[in-house]
Amino acid sequence: MKVLRRIRAIAGKETRQLARDRLTLGMVIGIPMLQILLFGYAINMDVRNLRAGVADEAGTALSRQLVGDMQAGQVVRFVLQTLTPEGLTEALRRGEITIGVHIPVDFERRLADPARPAAQLLVDGSDPSILNVARQLLETPSPVRNVDGVGDKPVFELRNFYNPERRSAVQIVPALIGVILTMTMVLFTAVAIVRERERGNLELLITTPVRTIELMVGKLLPYILIGLIQVTIVLLVGHWLFSVPMQGRLADVYLAALTFIAASLTLGLLISTLARSQFQAMQLTLFVFLPSILLSGFMFPFDGMPVLAQHIAEVLPLTHFVRLIRGIVLRGAALGELMPEVKALLVFFAVTMTLAVLRFRKRLD
Repeated sequence: MKVLRRIRAIAGKETRQLARDRLTLGMVIGIPMLQILLFGYAINMDVRNLRAGVADEAGTALSRQLVGDMQAGQVVRFVLQTLTPEGLTEALRRGEITIGVHIPVDFERRLADPARPAAQLLVDGSDPSILNVARQLLETPSPVRNVDGVGDKPVFELRNFYNPERRSAVQIVPALIGVILTMTMVLFTAVAIVRERERGNLELLITTPVRTIELMVGKLLPYILIGLIQVTIVLLVGHWLFSVPMQGRLADVYLAALTFIAASLTLGLLISTLARSQFQAMQLTLFVFLPSILLSGFMFPFDGMPVLAQHIAEVLPLTHFVRLIRGIVLRGAALGELMPEVKALLVFFAVTMTLAVLRFRKRLD
């Protein structure tokens, strides 16, 4: 009986402590709710409305009918119309579209020829899920039906850009850099201020002439170097073990990584000003990490998500870095061609750094 009383006493004490810890109590409810909402609402395996472009060199009624049939299937959403196939490949390289449709000048003659495809389907193979979705378009019916069996032949020839061998490592490894940096950079800095408080070092820092912004920047600099080392390790291992190509400039890769590292570190600093213990900091990091990895386009096609989920994903720095790293490493795009993603990361850095400094000053006061 004494054993049971002691166990009840400890259990009661732990229950009261959990009840006073509002953040932990919120995570108990928040994390399951977040996962249910993400997997039940935001993550959609039945992908629709992929951004597509068309180069209709034929300009005939049959070619327009083919484009209309594809649009009606809702797998693609045509956002670009160009005159040449070179325009499609450029748009693919810049990440403006994920699928391109090239209809040649002799489209109608090709439809009547069973020996060759009538049109080409250009697919961005840097995204691991786009290729599987694009295969659905190969079943698009011919606009010419029941004429000596012509309507039964495949309309499209599939061309897989940037990963012709269809190796999953080529698609996953570059974006994995962002996942690793999100997990490590945010977590490292999330416990930074909390650790100083728990060890009693924060009071010593208050008495020094070090200003808030100087303290924040000083804490970020060592982790920036750690982040760049992690980028180097992933690139080297990916190249040596998995033969991941480097189509773009290495300098652009490091500049993009530096921008993303800075954004991730300031997010961790902001979390550290909200948490009261290292355990709470880890909980908040997990709360950020889950939507980042699921909504960024790393695992699931971004275009297939509901509009609300896309708006949430645009706030997350990993979303923009996945576009940057795949564009540079796999598609050979220059950093200047992906400036909207860089600007988004810089804005995120400025906002989170400002909030972290204001939160830290408020706590010191």
